[in-house]
Amino acid sequence: MSKKSIGQKILHFPLTKIIIGISVVISVFSFSKSFLSGVFQTDLLAKDVIHLIITIISSILSVVAYIYLYKFYERREITEFSTHGIGKNLALGILLGVLAQSLTILVIYVMGGYSVVSINPFLYIIPPLAMAFSSAIFEEILFRGIIFRITEEKLGSYIALVISALIFGGLHLANPNSSLSAGIGLAIQAGLLLGAAYIYARNLWFPIAIHFAWNFTQTAIFGASVSGNAISKTLITSKISGADWFTGGPFGPEGSIQATFFGLLAAIILLILSHKKGHIIKPYWKTIAANKV
Repeated sequence: MSKKSIGQKILHFPLTKIIIGISVVISVFSFSKSFLSGVFQTDLLAKDVIHLIITIISSILSVVAYIYLYKFYERREITEFSTHGIGKNLALGILLGVLAQSLTILVIYVMGGYSVVSINPFLYIIPPLAMAFSSAIFEEILFRGIIFRITEEKLGSYIALVISALIFGGLHLANPNSSLSAGIGLAIQAGLLLGAAYIYARNLWFPIAIHFAWNFTQTAIFGASVSGNAISKTLITSKISGADWFTGGPFGPEGSIQATFFGLLAAIILLILSHKKGHIIKPYWKTIAANKV
């Protein structure tokens, strides 16, 4: 068996694979959005509809870029985007995302902090739909498809889960109205949950569906801010008031204690099920030690 050259070792080093993957996906997503914004210069469609179309196309191109990059780079079948069982994974993910967000808002409602101000035209769901669609696909490719998956290959499921969750929560500290507690909460409720969802399903469709349903339900349906960002148009205009610990304050319901609790609970359940299914990957040093025995 021929030894790899230094260049090949560097090219296939995990950190190199992560940097290249992130660079390619971000470049494709950003360029396609910029290019399509120049192409779709028309008065025939509303701006919100045009933005939705551009977002969908750019997100799909990001998936295509990921598939072809790693199919060539790692010389393997891209099973994380396999269509096998896609309906089940999307349906289960949407159900889990809607349930977790609804329970989060329910706590605020029971505490007297949530009320409906008005119900808006149905087309007001388009801006939050575009946001939820792009953030779910784009972020899951970056954080679960690239950072978590490649880190897991060497360090194992649990260490990779903690690392990717901390990175996910840490990057959200730069969001408007964010705080250390909000970043920690997102690391737990989203970073751990979505990573656990990937481990359980061994594909990206499941965490993408959870991420999409969580964001869409939070903004379009309940009219709340998502990760510190307020959406101008939502199906329901709501008023959320009360202590930050159960409302999330200006950051939105994701900054609440119950959101963190429900996300952590779901993550623990998925990890237990993943362990039973044999989906937990051990660190490379434990695998080597086991093979020597």
